[in-house]
Amino acid sequence: MTDLEKTLTAAAEAAAPFAASTPQERAGWLRAVADALDAAADELVPLAHEESHLPAEPRLKGELARTTFQLRLFADVLVDGAWLDATVDHADPDWPMGPRPDIRRAQTAIGPVLVFAASNFPFAFSVAGGDTASALAAGCPVVLKAHPGHLRLSERTGQVVTEALARAGAPDGAFAVIAGDEAGVAALRDPRIVAAAFTGSVKGGRALFDIAGARPRPIPFYGELGSLNPVVVTQAALDARAAEIAEQFAASFTMGAGQFCTKPGLLLVPDGTDLDKALVDAVGTTKPQPLLNDKIADGYAQRVSDLARAGRIAAVEGGSHQAPAPQLLGVTAEELLADVENLAEEAFGPTSVVATYRSPDELRAVLDALEPNLTLTVQAEESDADLVRDLMPSLQRLAGRLLWNQWPTGVTVTWAQQHGGPYPATTAPTTTSVGTAAIERFLRPVAWQGFPDALLPPALQEANPWSLPRRVDGTPHP
Repeated sequence: MTDLEKTLTAAAEAAAPFAASTPQERAGWLRAVADALDAAADELVPLAHEESHLPAEPRLKGELARTTFQLRLFADVLVDGAWLDATVDHADPDWPMGPRPDIRRAQTAIGPVLVFAASNFPFAFSVAGGDTASALAAGCPVVLKAHPGHLRLSERTGQVVTEALARAGAPDGAFAVIAGDEAGVAALRDPRIVAAAFTGSVKGGRALFDIAGARPRPIPFYGELGSLNPVVVTQAALDARAAEIAEQFAASFTMGAGQFCTKPGLLLVPDGTDLDKALVDAVGTTKPQPLLNDKIADGYAQRVSDLARAGRIAAVEGGSHQAPAPQLLGVTAEELLADVENLAEEAFGPTSVVATYRSPDELRAVLDALEPNLTLTVQAEESDADLVRDLMPSLQRLAGRLLWNQWPTGVTVTWAQQHGGPYPATTAPTTTSVGTAAIERFLRPVAWQGFPDALLPPALQEANPWSLPRRVDGTPHP
């Protein structure tokens, strides 16, 4: 990890040559980083296991594979070219608004980006994770603020990334790792940083968001914060597959010791159904798992204490402060509405709330009282189509990703993915931090009006030398 001033200076100096690199060049750099991380797996995975308490297999090995896949997918995005949104309007003296000049528009890199790594995914949302991959793909140098929960892993991963970029020919200063909260805040305030990304708590993310917005020149801050990820279960679904729903819900909210941002933290079920025993039995088959670190364990214990004062707790026997047993809190919808700020707050760990509703109107009242989330899941049957259709305005208000008869844990990296939502799920609800559209956060559009062809960027030159998909005079051209 390097001196902050030196790092920021190098990132600023790298910004122009990095942005000027071709998509094919950057694709090669990303693939080189992916190859280097794969080659270092036998060193990196044990480090991650030691610092995070997460199991090496299949969790950490799978997470590293996800990370390198993501880097290679962004390389494919670059080669595809659609991300540039290249648009050409030729001069037109007969344009209905009056004579139109020649004007051409494309996306360009926003500049040096500060990324705050997450604790719960030491590979996929950390040093070489999605924020880093998408920013590098956009042509932006990255300054990575390491998470204190896995500092040695962060330093070593940063070395692998930096060395791979250098060998592949990327500009010096394209990537660096810094450590410490003071350094992170100082970098966020520095005018050489022009955008930032964060994954973590609402409290921490909001504090950083406010700093980014209070700068003399405010910058975009893409924060993924907290999420309850409610699950709505209908009577028809329970009648058809209650045991299956109980088992899958238990597996989902206890996955990774409940330390996923997409953990379902609230299950809404019809009143009068005999689901309690099936849920307790399903949770009872889950063994306690270690939490990431002592700070998270302390916060989780306090959160469970707050919840326990509000309802009926059913817990798996055993467990410890560091490796707590899974727990369920049972309440009615009426009780939830009376204490929504407490009961509908995320619990980062293996605890979830089960609330019973008496009617569709009461269910809708609960949904309308909730803060927005990353996800919302519906467990229903086709016979529930009218009910779900009536709830759709509430569902769409609440989340960036809606699931039908699936579970939110497990966020695939793909072209159509949306991992975001209205505040407090994120600070930028029009964007995603997972999937190929994540590159859009670190781009800004520029229009060139009347420029000679030789001075235009290749994406907008008349001959289309990069063979990009473009819109020309309003018509898409492959």
